[in-house]
Amino acid sequence: MVEPPRLRVLVVDDEENLRHLLEIILVRAGYAVVLAANGREALGRLTEADIVLCDIRMPDLDGLGFLAARPVDGPPVVMMSAYGTVETALEAMRRGAYDYVSKPFKADEIVLTLRKLQEREQLVAERSRLAVENARLSLRSGEPVEGFVGHSPAVVELLRVLSRAANHDSSVLLTGESGTGKEVLARALHRLSPRRDGPWVAVNCAAIPAPLLESELFGHRRGAFTGAVRDHAGLFEQAGGGTLFLDEIGELPVALQAKLLRTLQEGTIRRIGGSGEVSVDVRIVAATASSLAPPRFREDLFYRVAVIHLQIPPLRERAEDIPLLVGHLLSGLCARMRLPQPHVSDEAMRLLAAHRWPGNVRQLENVLERTLLVSDAEVLDVSALPAEIAKPSGGPVSGDSLSIPARTAALERSLIQEALRLNDGNKAAAARVLELSYKALLYKIRDYGLEGA
Repeated sequence: MVEPPRLRVLVVDDEENLRHLLEIILVRAGYAVVLAANGREALGRLTEADIVLCDIRMPDLDGLGFLAARPVDGPPVVMMSAYGTVETALEAMRRGAYDYVSKPFKADEIVLTLRKLQEREQLVAERSRLAVENARLSLRSGEPVEGFVGHSPAVVELLRVLSRAANHDSSVLLTGESGTGKEVLARALHRLSPRRDGPWVAVNCAAIPAPLLESELFGHRRGAFTGAVRDHAGLFEQAGGGTLFLDEIGELPVALQAKLLRTLQEGTIRRIGGSGEVSVDVRIVAATASSLAPPRFREDLFYRVAVIHLQIPPLRERAEDIPLLVGHLLSGLCARMRLPQPHVSDEAMRLLAAHRWPGNVRQLENVLERTLLVSDAEVLDVSALPAEIAKPSGGPVSGDSLSIPARTAALERSLIQEALRLNDGNKAAAARVLELSYKALLYKIRDYGLEGA
């Protein structure tokens, strides 16, 4: 019978004698041990650990700084300190520590704390497993996954294929207009997959400048370029054993597409400045709202990332889902805003269902949030809806025909639409033409409901 692998404990303390004492205690208790002298060194060794045992007072980067800098989905942390106070303990717990042990401590105390942590993690894993099984049953019965609501034939079929795809490691490409729920479904793929206990790592390829994106994805070695003062593990390494979500993959520079293709073919990466290959075990889920057509996107890479291709229908093509979506979104918004959930009148619901929703579910949610903020009525009727919903004819609101702000906004919206059209939907190129920052353009696209433009 093959014994299960030993849990790995990363011991972080600037006192060398204490590090080795803890190593002896933990090895005797059946753990594998990794050592680090400070928080900064520990950050670089997190992928080697299942649990972290960390001192609070250390040079370079102390324990509280380490807690703040570590990834949210990193291994659980138990803190240690000879300067223990209630305030320090509470601050460590507030920053995400599982427990707190005061120095000096007994060997049994350390081991017992780690055993309790193991039991908690096993319970969490079991709850996760049961949640996955329940989600699979829901998908087979036609119920929605968390955050993606609908009972139209297109949605039922989409979720059926997603459920089957989740069982395999094949790359998945999610395509659809902005705001249709691509990241929601990408997370569902990870949550329903055998990799659900591994890392979920997401990156927006359009949000990182091209010169930095290669380092972000593949990592770099110390001294590889100006400013590379230490080794850096890229997102492929950070996502080891889990899922890497490449959002807006269509914005990936052509030069990087060749390197990504090689990684998908070989299962290895090479850090910038590195001389050797590093094996990676990652499932790729990609998403795009734009066309992945040559010459902007390599055809051979498309077939690598689109082994399973899921096309998400826009909201206007599943209008029968809108009443269900409105109820779901209002429930979440009211809970977050601590407001009683209002009833939506039949006429208001009819108008919501009839709207084209170029920004899809994200735009619908924005409209509902704005409506909740400006209306405190128990019933949301037509008068509470924005003018573009309540007056679908598009005629000017009374008094607005000579309004400079209204006319200026209309002109700005038109210019943004034209810039996006001329640049085939490339937002970075459109921002340059409009002489706007990329971030400012994204805000304006959202505000004008142009996510699907």
